[in-house]
Amino acid sequence: MQNTDTSVPFEHSLKELEKIVGELEKGELALEDQLKAFEKGVALSRQCMKRLEEVEKKVEFLVQNAEGQLATQPFDQPTS
Repeated sequence: MQNTDTSVPFEHSLKELEKIVGELEKGELALEDQLKAFEKGVALSRQCMKRLEEVEKKVEFLVQNAEGQLATQPFDQPTS
């Protein structure tokens, strides 16, 4: 039931997840509908986390090296 379609924009998935959370918080859904919404929410949450992790790996910070020139440094490496 996990949707890993990366063609869906992150913002769309997040907005859909927020809508599901809102519906669940209202408490007006039947139990079966709550379960389906919860399952879809978990799948969307995982999809969003996966997308964020992928983007995080690509992010690079601009830093100055010892010679004063700009260089790139991968996101996950500490800046010194």
